[in-house]
Amino acid sequence: MALSLSDLLSPVTPERFFAEFHDRQPLHIPGGAAKFAAILSWRAIDRLLDMTHIWSSHSLRLMMDTQAVPAEAYCIRATGRDGQPVQQPDSRKLREWVARGASVVMNDVDSLSPGLASVSDALEDAGLGKAQANVYISFRQHKAFPAHFDTHDVWAVQVEGEKVWNIWANRAEWPISHPSFRSLGQAHHEQAKGPLREKVVLKAGDLLYLPRGWYHDAITEADTSVHVAYGANAPLGLDLLSMLFERAIQDPLFRQPLPRQDGTPATQFALTTRAGQLGTRLSEYCREPRVLEMLGRLVAEHRFHRGGNNLLATRGLAVPEAEGTPPEEAGEGGFRVVAEGAKPVRRGSEWLLKTGAGTLPLSPAEAEAAGWVLSRREVDEAGLSRAHPGVDAAGFLQRLAGAGLLAQAAS
Repeated sequence: MALSLSDLLSPVTPERFFAEFHDRQPLHIPGGAAKFAAILSWRAIDRLLDMTHIWSSHSLRLMMDTQAVPAEAYCIRATGRDGQPVQQPDSRKLREWVARGASVVMNDVDSLSPGLASVSDALEDAGLGKAQANVYISFRQHKAFPAHFDTHDVWAVQVEGEKVWNIWANRAEWPISHPSFRSLGQAHHEQAKGPLREKVVLKAGDLLYLPRGWYHDAITEADTSVHVAYGANAPLGLDLLSMLFERAIQDPLFRQPLPRQDGTPATQFALTTRAGQLGTRLSEYCREPRVLEMLGRLVAEHRFHRGGNNLLATRGLAVPEAEGTPPEEAGEGGFRVVAEGAKPVRRGSEWLLKTGAGTLPLSPAEAEAAGWVLSRREVDEAGLSRAHPGVDAAGFLQRLAGAGLLAQAAS
């Protein structure tokens, strides 16, 4: 699936976003439950978790009421795919912690499925920097993290349930991932966050944008919540310093020893003079066409390179994706129910299903099947066929989707 920044922001336009919100202030955009249904689903979460060997205590973490669960409490010692020892999450222990209310954090997931990658690609295509994603799964009245800021812009995409976010008034001034910002301590954050700016309830299909450094925390007050937090890391002025370092290596002036110091005014003056020369030389580098070209390329190409593989097409044995059906669109027919409370009703001898577009006539068998479908979070053709073999499962699901009751879900 392919998404654009316009798709993510709708109905807000990208032009308005960059003029009023980007790197300026938070933005909450409500959306319908179907908006992000194809990004992630409960079925997809379970499927990812079942890929046991891709997870470790670093990539999959558990949080219990703002405290990290020790790795040894939910992991077992195992051998990783590279043959090295690793602490690997154990499904039995994981389920036990979830039953107690622990939040699950799945790190670095932006390339694990087409749905997850679609948002990262949209942010990177818009020039917002390298986009990395974490999934946060939490349950009623349990908070994973206290008030804090992030060292990147946050794009929170709510895919399941609801979550209440506290957006505080203050913002740290463009923090970076460095010990001087990582080690501030919770007491500092509680004092620095300021008064409450707003309380936002994120529902399935909603998006929340937070500029880098903005103080926030969140708690699940509904039964469940799943959101994908995309961190967008834009190029910084510090990246230019890294370039200048590589350029300075080629200059003998920077490879010379600094003037020896013996406490006399003459040696102090020599050091000050040398420092001025080095600063002037760095300023000259910043105007060199080669450095400016590299800097421009860094900003323009600052993204992760994920996906794009089609080995059979590479060998000329299959139709390239651009000329045929993308693989992710030929999925397993999974749908998410997006019409809460909808149910078939009987009018005389007829069965009807009320939808946003009107009413949908049903046969008695379809009415029974509709009740079964609408009582679930997610459904697929195979499951419906097993439960109600007398109904054309594929056609019936498409009718319900066309009426706005279902949305294609991530598989």
